Amino acid sequence: MAADLPNRYVELSAQEWRRLGTSGSAASGEADLAALTTSWPPVPSGPPGPATAAAGTLESHVDASDVTGDHLPLGRLLHLHLVARQGLAAVTEGFLGRPVASSPFIVGLAGSVAVGKSTAARALRALLARGPGTPQVDLVTTDGFLHPNAELERQGLLARKGFPESYDVGRLLRFLAEVKAGEPEVEAPLYSHVRYDVVPGSVQRVRRPDVLVVEGVNVLSPFGSGGLVVSDLLDFAVYLDADEADLQRWYVQRFLALCATVFQDPASHFHRYAGLGQDEASALAVDIWASVNAVNLRGNILPTRERAHLILEKGPDHRVRRARLRPP
Repeated sequence: MAADLPNRYVELSAQEWRRLGTSGSAASGEADLAALTTSWPPVPSGPPGPATAAAGTLESHVDASDVTGDHLPLGRLLHLHLVARQGLAAVTEGFLGRPVASSPFIVGLAGSVAVGKSTAARALRALLARGPGTPQVDLVTTDGFLHPNAELERQGLLARKGFPESYDVGRLLRFLAEVKAGEPEVEAPLYSHVRYDVVPGSVQRVRRPDVLVVEGVNVLSPFGSGGLVVSDLLDFAVYLDADEADLQRWYVQRFLALCATVFQDPASHFHRYAGLGQDEASALAVDIWASVNAVNLRGNILPTRERAHLILEKGPDHRVRRARLRPP
């Protein structure tokens, strides 16, 4: 955002933000969130790239109080937006004099590799599903919409996996548009972080959810086709933010964890890293961060931050230290 433009956001301290999560139906999701923090699978997910040889969901630094304290306010806020959207639908029906089919409420979750998007997405799914009326909530990551490795190699883009140009944007737009239009069943391709590639023939079937959470590094990027961009199809967008030094440190920690777990699998695309010593693995992770993830962050991800309705800024301890909410 240009420096001479006025601030569009209401700023909240960490204390003010967490206080907003202490009431409302979202609090009933605490048990779900506590369960999330004790069942992390040692399988990487989140936006891939050469960098994300290690960008998985091993969030060992997150405990139940961290998740509930930082994510309950977001769950409550989104519940309120859902209720407001239902009221708007009723107004529209009154104006038209006939029923109008409701469309899924789509939440976009963006931010850097290693910032904690997978944690937040899973937390939101648990919270929103326990809201009034127990809505159906689906979670889709944009990983499956990457071009297959063979196509990336053909285009010379394999080293830029996770950058905007490495995605099949047309397919992602069609998927979101069909979900938004209320199609009975829409298929999202699946990605294997063990194979480091899209899995041919494997899909996730999305069947008219009440809420769809879409998570990915470039969810807010202004890429699209036919004048339509991905963010046009989002009802609410969240950007998870943090200082780059913290992002790099979290990335290195996760890389080391994956070297000791997932990369030990001979089927892993990154099995060659399994035997690295800690110093060697740390140095490699720093190099990958600097040459790929940091480049993508500065050039493609961070510039989209101001497109979000809500920016959650994390401190070195992975806790939200400031929230910036854009009023409607």
